[in-house]
Amino acid sequence: MITIRDATAEDVNRLLEIYSYYVENTAVSFENVTPSPEEFESRMKDIKKHYPYLVIESDGRVEGYAYAHLFVGREAYSYSAETTIYLDPDYRGKGFGKKLYVELEDRLKKMGIVNLYACIGVPDKEDIYLTNNSRDFHSHIGYKTVGVFKKCGRKFDRWYDMIWMEKLIGKHEKQPAPVEWYLRNT
Repeated sequence: MITIRDATAEDVNRLLEIYSYYVENTAVSFENVTPSPEEFESRMKDIKKHYPYLVIESDGRVEGYAYAHLFVGREAYSYSAETTIYLDPDYRGKGFGKKLYVELEDRLKKMGIVNLYACIGVPDKEDIYLTNNSRDFHSHIGYKTVGVFKKCGRKFDRWYDMIWMEKLIGKHEKQPAPVEWYLRNT
């Protein structure tokens, strides 16, 4: 049975277990050192002040998570959000990512968010640390590449590009209603 729900403090160790795989073994995350559980929980709490932070469970075990967070720290960007997703490596390619993003997008639309952005590491040539899977996944669910930064990230003694992808999920009204931050909706 698959369930999507809001993440809680009790999920921190499992989410960190999932994330640490990407930090330690891939260039999917440009972070070089896995954060402590305390740091990870602090980050999660900060994000949850305004945005959804979701987990997906299979038969009661968390197998991935996705969240949105501040795109740029200026009021004019409040109708935009950056999205992030990580899945247990054994659960990639099974539809879990799409399910998480569908739910995340639905909640963000209800808040009044209209633009979504994803910051994705991409290789010039695929290697053991980074493939184009994340770019391809985001393309498959409707994101479009809108920017490329050449060789801006260095990890595992290699240089990687970073792309910005965008997905529009709402109408750009002349006088939109203010964004309703997530905790007001729960």
